[in-house]
Amino acid sequence: MKTDGGNNLRNRLLGSTASLGLGAGAVAWLSPEGTEGPGPAKVVEGISASGYRSVTEAMAYAPTWASTAMEIASEGTLVILGLILVWVWWTALRRGDARGVAGTVMIGVGTVTAYAISETVKLMVVEERPCRVVPGAAAAIAECPGVGDWSFPSNHATLAAGLAVGLALLRPRLAAVTLPLAVAAALLRVMVGVHYPHDVLAGVLLAAAVVTAVLLTFTPPAVRLVSPLLESLGRNGSATGDGYADSPIAPEDGYADRPVAPIDRYADRRVAPVGRHRAGPNP
Repeated sequence: MKTDGGNNLRNRLLGSTASLGLGAGAVAWLSPEGTEGPGPAKVVEGISASGYRSVTEAMAYAPTWASTAMEIASEGTLVILGLILVWVWWTALRRGDARGVAGTVMIGVGTVTAYAISETVKLMVVEERPCRVVPGAAAAIAECPGVGDWSFPSNHATLAAGLAVGLALLRPRLAAVTLPLAVAAALLRVMVGVHYPHDVLAGVLLAAAVVTAVLLTFTPPAVRLVSPLLESLGRNGSATGDGYADSPIAPEDGYADRPVAPIDRYADRRVAPVGRHRAGPNP
């Protein structure tokens, strides 16, 4: 296997640092004001509160079946994204794609890490749910979470964005499916009335930053760890589509370890000496 050069490693670390820095800055900028005072922060004015009020008022006229469908879809998007991740992992495992196997594992690690950070931020910011404090808003479609289950950032949006962005980076063709699913998951949390728009936006940016940083930093060394495991399972252990597919794929027969002689169709012919007369007995 080819090891990373110093420049490549430095570029990956710089990219990871930049991603985390941008994510942290975005979450800090979106965090609600008033967290320094006693009690939870209550966002009752501004663009986010107005947007929440408008969305919930529009949803108040939705039929009962639509309200139920939105509640189910709010959870279902996460299930679908999780199944896509498992499918990509299984497909990569069957093909012996070390990069695919390692990448899916790193997506899982990055998403769980983003979720843990989201929970920590919730305890630090302590923002009250909009379904309890926004004046003039219609009743939430979903049951309003209890006191202590704080609003900022949205865990659902964090999980959905982590899976969606990770899959889009690992398999760009899936971006057309995963990214809209993440957007739907985030919007549904506002539509059912349990989050502000800035809550879900913060969750999306947090997850995107963390998962991107994890993939950049840990996927190459994970590929080197996974390749021998795939080989031991009878897979070719090569990563497709990147710079890690340096090992030749052995033929699938019993002669894989035998040296192969070069093919030369003239190898068994005698070559006559070059000259005016051909050698032979004297007349």
